Amino acid sequence: MITRTRLATGACALLAALAAGMAFPAGAVADETSAMAPKVDLVLDVSGSMRAKDIDGQSRMSAAKQAFNEVLDATPEDVQLGIRTLGANYPGDDRRTGCKDTAQLYPVGPLDRTEAKAAVATLAPTGWTPIGPALLKAADDLDGGEGSKRIVLISDGEDTCAPLDPCEVAREIAAKGIGLTIDTLGLVPNTKMRQQLSCIAEATGGTFTSVEHTEELADKVNQLVDRAADPVVTPVATTGADQCAKAPTLKSGLYTDREEFGQQRWYRVDVQPGQELRASVSVSADRAVNPSYGVLLRAVTVQGREIVRGEAAGNGRTDVMSTGLRYPKAEVDDEDTATAETVCLQVTHSFSAGSGVQSKPGLPLELTVDVVDGPSQSSDVASFGLGRGWWLLGALILTGFLAGLVWGWVSRWRVAVWRTN
Repeated sequence: MITRTRLATGACALLAALAAGMAFPAGAVADETSAMAPKVDLVLDVSGSMRAKDIDGQSRMSAAKQAFNEVLDATPEDVQLGIRTLGANYPGDDRRTGCKDTAQLYPVGPLDRTEAKAAVATLAPTGWTPIGPALLKAADDLDGGEGSKRIVLISDGEDTCAPLDPCEVAREIAAKGIGLTIDTLGLVPNTKMRQQLSCIAEATGGTFTSVEHTEELADKVNQLVDRAADPVVTPVATTGADQCAKAPTLKSGLYTDREEFGQQRWYRVDVQPGQELRASVSVSADRAVNPSYGVLLRAVTVQGREIVRGEAAGNGRTDVMSTGLRYPKAEVDDEDTATAETVCLQVTHSFSAGSGVQSKPGLPLELTVDVVDGPSQSSDVASFGLGRGWWLLGALILTGFLAGLVWGWVSRWRVAVWRTN
């Protein structure tokens, strides 16, 4: 009897241990899935100007509420969504208090559509437009986790809380390297508002959209929320060298680095015969820089001979400067003697720091490298940018020449007939 009792007890303990062992991994998987979930924080301007009735015959606030309800219904299940307001609670004239008026209406997390809609329904246009402080708080809302992070700012006016410039705030957020993107939507924007919202978006690689209809607002916010759920390619950190011989060898992928003012960065890529190297680089001005700047991307041989280059230049205010290049490696007849060619990529920019601006760390850059199968005839790509369009150009020239000969012959025949008669 005692033996049977011990056996039963042991069996129960074994089953309990197995159940516990199965439960813990499931919990770990759930936690990992939650950490990787994409996050979106909708930041809505609820300042007094949202009372204006100029969107499809209704107020801007009513249009925003209608659009939000549609967005909440369409939000994918795997997206963690939150809602933050600015200018929703303080109706007074004290600027210091008004510029702190930002609150989390619905926390970023798994979406309860009914609760979120009920929270949005309570909003009424109230106070100031503290865009800068709201963006800082929204970045904190999205802190943690490894999934994509996106702020969608909907506003109908300029920030009223300078000198906390919202564009500088966006640059500060971008400089943290947390992979957060800010998209902006301007409701019936004027020129100054358009410039400010565009600058905020460009600083983090986001987009600006002008909105004048309710349907446009709902469609655009839905697109941005869906975009957050798309897989995100995380750049691989690398460190370029000051000369090609010491440079790291890169394969196809997206890389991130920092380059100081007046510095050169070198990278190496191996290209097989019959392949094509495609490379592009973007340099972000994450701090105040002087006007007149440029970015140069060169592909050279290990002996230093230039193969091809891409360059871009500008003058004025910018947040990102990009350029790219393509290099097709010709095929060889004898596969046994085919060897890879090492191509050296040089990245140089001519940004310079503004007065009183720190020069270190260097400006962030993203380098895209793609080595693919080349065109059937590599030389086509280098034909002054026309590729196989040379065939069409040649046909047009020949057609024009023959048409000219025929027209000349007909003209001479008509003149001869006229003189005879």
